[in-house]
Formats: sequence, C-alpha cells, structure tokens
Amino acid sequence: MILRPVTLRDVAKATDVHITTVSKALRDNPMISEATRGRIRAVSQRMGYKPSPFMRALMPYRGTSAPRLVVPTLAYVTNWLTRTGWKRVSAHLGFFRGAKARAGELGFGLEHLSLSGPNPGRRNLGETLAARGISGVIISSYSREMADELQLDWQNLSVVKIDYFPHRPPFNNVTNNQCEIARLALRRLRAAGYRRIGFVFHRGWDHWVDNNWMAGFLAEQRHAQMPIPAHVFPSLHPVGRWYHESDPLVQVEEAPFRRWLRQYRPDVLVSKGGYVLPVLKRMGLRIPGDIAFADLFLERFDGSMAGVRQNHEAVGAKAVEFLVGQLQHYKLGTPPIPAKTYVNGTWFDGASCPPVQAG
Repeated sequence: MILRPVTLRDVAKATDVHITTVSKALRDNPMISEATRGRIRAVSQRMGYKPSPFMRALMPYRGTSAPRLVVPTLAYVTNWLTRTGWKRVSAHLGFFRGAKARAGELGFGLEHLSLSGPNPGRRNLGETLAARGISGVIISSYSREMADELQLDWQNLSVVKIDYFPHRPPFNNVTNNQCEIARLALRRLRAAGYRRIGFVFHRGWDHWVDNNWMAGFLAEQRHAQMPIPAHVFPSLHPVGRWYHESDPLVQVEEAPFRRWLRQYRPDVLVSKGGYVLPVLKRMGLRIPGDIAFADLFLERFDGSMAGVRQNHEAVGAKAVEFLVGQLQHYKLGTPPIPAKTYVNGTWFDGASCPPVQAG
C-alpha cells in the first residue's frame, strides 16, 4: 500500500466542512469562528496534515491581481562580516552562482538574505521567510567567526547547508570533497613521476573544513607509502585570521617557508597559487624550472597551471537539488539523521607540473 500525504480535501471531509473553510481555518482567518478553527486544527494535527511548501510559497499571491503563474522562491542565507563580503572568496561566489542557475532550471527563484546586516538580520529572518512564503532555505557562506549555532524555529522549513558552518543544528549538508581532492592531486603527481611532494597549507583552511585537507594528504601518503615525516608546511598564521575578508590575499610566511624548503627539498608543491607563488617569485624560484607546482584551488584553465578545479558551482547546484527534493517529500525541520553529500574535484594537467623525465 502506497501512503500519500494528507490533503486539505481529506481534512475537509473529516470535519464535514468545505475545503475553503479548512484552508482559512489553518491560516487562522478571523472570518472562521475560533471554535471551528480549533476543531479543524485538532483534526488536521491528528491526521498528520502538513501544508505543501510549494503551495505555501504561492499563498501570498492568492487573491491579488498578480499573475497566477508565479515563481516559488528559495532563500540563500549568508552570515559573513558584511552583506556581500563572501563574494570576494571565489568558492562562495561559485556556490551562489551554481545554486541560482540550478534553481532557475527547476523553476525556482533564489533570493539572497544576509544575517550580517539589519535587513533581514538574524532576529527578523523567520519573519522575513514567513512573510515571503519561503519554505526552502540554503545556508551558505557562514563565517566561523559568527556563532556556531543558528537559532530559529525550523519546524516548518526545509534546510540544506553548504560547507561546514554553523555546526548546529545538524542539517543535511553539501560540500566539496576536500579529502578526495587532496588524494586526487597526490595520485596524479605520483603518476607523473614526482616523489618528493610538498603540501603547503594555511592551517585555517584545514580547520575550516574539519581537517579534511590533511586527512586526504595523510591517507594518500600512507596508501602510497610516501616518505615519513610528512612533507607538510604548517603555516604559522593564527587560525582566526583566515576568516577575515582580506584573507584570500594572505601569503605564506617567507622565512619559515624558506627553512622548510631547505630541509625537505620537495620537487613539487601542492597548495593555493595566490598563497605561495608570489613568495616563490620573490625567492627567485622558477615554475617549473626550479620546482613544480599544482594548485588545489585551480581557477586558470589555459594550460599554464596544473591542479584541481573544485567545482564550486556543482556544489551550489547539488544543494538546490537536495533542497527541492526535501520540499517535494515534505521533509521539514531538523533531520533525525543528517546526510552529507560530497562533490569531487576535476584534475587538469598544466605546464606548471610537467611529467618527470626518466633518468
């Protein structure tokens, strides 16, 4: 037997009133007596009726002169230091672009709501969502410097989170597969003949993603029996600095980095281009003449740079697909068993990392 959701018509039949009366009663319309409203609400709760998120999204337009064909809206909620500061980080801008494009393909609008400013602000978020008939929410670009718990009445909302913050409530989550991206890069470098592989990372990046970058490096190191100790340069920047908006411009500290290079003498570096390449240039090291380089945050696809594209747009698109699926199946509130969906990266060969010549 296939169970279907309880409808307004079912509640109307059970309470022996017209379906319009049920609809008005459940919206607390004062035209319906308080006694009738209470009776209908009690019956609907006992039957397990839940309003369709799609119909709720259309509700504000009913009874108006607006066209009947309207686009239901999903909310894209950010909590950065400023309303649009997250757009300076390419990953977060990619998340949004992918989400907006996929939402449009599926017939939804996507509206950005920021918690960092007064409109709507955290206090008014619930009211804003209710007033605009929004039942589907994507939480993304949530700075670690903000509170680790986003408090709101979630019971009538479907929610999907991009990335790792806030940790609470534990919503379904879509994110880049940092562990597999690191492993992919190391596998491709070893296949190209490299053996002394240096992993250069700001420790804040790893902290941001629950240490998945280092997990991938160490897992592949053990699997491939790479040399121990690990050829990893742990940046000495305080963790907190990464979460400021200027951080995309941060560079590795030159003096300890020089010492690390002399100690381990890697033949290839795995890192973020903007983090190490300007420092290597100041040191007079040529890429790839003196040392090869693979960018784990690859954004240039002209063949000059090897590395991994993290497919941020695909993360945003997948989050929308996940959210729409929850709406279609009436999955509201905090999930009892949250799920995490990972999006893999794509390797690109490039001149910065040519194959090692035998002999």
